[in-house]
Amino acid sequence: MRSNKSLLLKGLQKRIAYRFQNGQLLTQALTHRSYLHPRNEEGEDNERLEFLGDSAIELAVSHLLLSRFPHMAEGGLSKARARLVQEASLAALARRVQLGKVLWLGRGEEETGGRKKDSILAGCLEALMAAVYLDGGYAEAFRVIEGLYAPLLEEMNGELKDQDFKTRLQEHIQKHLKTTPRYIVTAEEGPAHAKAFEVVIAIDGKTYGMGRGKSKKEAEQRAAEETLRSLQED
Repeated sequence: MRSNKSLLLKGLQKRIAYRFQNGQLLTQALTHRSYLHPRNEEGEDNERLEFLGDSAIELAVSHLLLSRFPHMAEGGLSKARARLVQEASLAALARRVQLGKVLWLGRGEEETGGRKKDSILAGCLEALMAAVYLDGGYAEAFRVIEGLYAPLLEEMNGELKDQDFKTRLQEHIQKHLKTTPRYIVTAEEGPAHAKAFEVVIAIDGKTYGMGRGKSKKEAEQRAAEETLRSLQED
C-alpha cells in the first residue's frame, strides 16, 4: 500500500512538473483534516497550507493576467481573477492533475465521495501550491501555477476576442481619457425587414472607428472594436 502511494506521489509530481525536496510538505498538503483527527495521529493537516496557497495562487494569477492582457482595465482584471480562483476553477485544475487519487481522507469523507468534492479538491490544490512555494520559493510556485492555468488562460483569451467591445472601450476611455464615447448613426439603409446601419464613434469631438451591421447594436460593437484597436495601437 505504501509502495503504491509512493508511485502515486511520484506521478503527481510529474504532472505538476515539480519535484519536492521536503516530502513532508507534500504529505501535509495532501492530508485532509478528516484523516488525522479521528485517529488522533501526529502530523498536520492541510488547512494552514490552504490559507497560504490561496494568497499564492491569487498573486500568481494576478501577475499572469497583467502579463497576458496588458490592455485590460482594472475592473476586467478583477472579474477575470475572481473567475480563475473560484472554487469550481480550482477543483477543475485539481482534477486535471488527478489530485483526488492521492488525498489522505478520513473514512467518513471516503464514504461520501470526498475525493470528488469541489471544496476538498480546491482546498487541496491551494495547499499543494503553498507547499511548492515553501519548498522551492515563489519563482517555482509561479512556474507551476502558470503551467496549471495555461489552458484556462488560452480559453479566456479566446473568449475575450468575442466579448462586449462596447464595455471594453468604455472602460479604456474612462481610464485613459476620463470621458465617454458617443455613438453616432451616420447611415441607415434598406427596407424595415433588412436594415443596414453605419455607426461612427466620437471621443472629445474627434471621430474614431466606424462599423456596419444589420442592427444598431451590431454596428456599434464593430465600431467599438475598431476604435479600441486604434487606441491600443497609438
